[in-house]
Amino acid sequence: MISRMSYTPKPDNSWAVRLNRWALIGSRHYLKILLIPLAILIILPFLAPTLMKIGATDAAEVIYSLYRPLCHTFAFRSWFLYGEQTIYPREAAHLGAALTYEAILPTIMAQLNRLPPSDSPIPPDQWYAREFLGNPQLGYKVAICQRDIAIYVGLFLGGVIFAIPRVRRQLRPVPLWLYVWLGLAPIGIDGFSQLLSGRLWAVRETTPTFRVVTGLLFGLMNAWLAFPYLEATARETIREIEAKFARRAKRLRQKN
Repeated sequence: MISRMSYTPKPDNSWAVRLNRWALIGSRHYLKILLIPLAILIILPFLAPTLMKIGATDAAEVIYSLYRPLCHTFAFRSWFLYGEQTIYPREAAHLGAALTYEAILPTIMAQLNRLPPSDSPIPPDQWYAREFLGNPQLGYKVAICQRDIAIYVGLFLGGVIFAIPRVRRQLRPVPLWLYVWLGLAPIGIDGFSQLLSGRLWAVRETTPTFRVVTGLLFGLMNAWLAFPYLEATARETIREIEAKFARRAKRLRQKN
């Protein structure tokens, strides 16, 4: 018979305990868990044109294909690396660029050497803009558009700022009115005025500056809205799980 004093309980590796341990680790490090993938999400679109430049086209095309469902990837609203210009805007943007998208469209059509499918939901010039990845002369397209890059950067910067201990302790979620006015309104007005132009009013093509500014504001406002709520949830989860483990440890000591 094993005496009560010499009994050592085996570690509890049940699924319930494991899940609580994982939840505790995730709650303590949730900010890193979110920011690391977000950083990768920002880096990969710039890696794609770099891979194209060095000839690793297969790897680059994998990245382009991964991001395609997330963004329209139109060439006239994207950054270009390693070419004559960093942007090839539409003439309607009135940026005075040496090469506009309309000017390079014949080159794009000749390079792709195929027609848009008959069931394409977008006009031919937009289809070519989406399919074109770049070439040595014009450069290679970043895998997502200027606005989406700015949104992800805004989210990441907001997370980095929130990681500052004092900010993390004191910051409260952004007031709803400020979120609407600085987060939703600029990107909504800029995006929809462009989308509906040519139908309800004169054609309008927004500029890279507007896309970057509205994207950054939207990303920062979403970070300000989300991270304080995530922090409050994480703290509550930590308290609950630590209390569970404390009660469990107490029961084990009583058995001994």
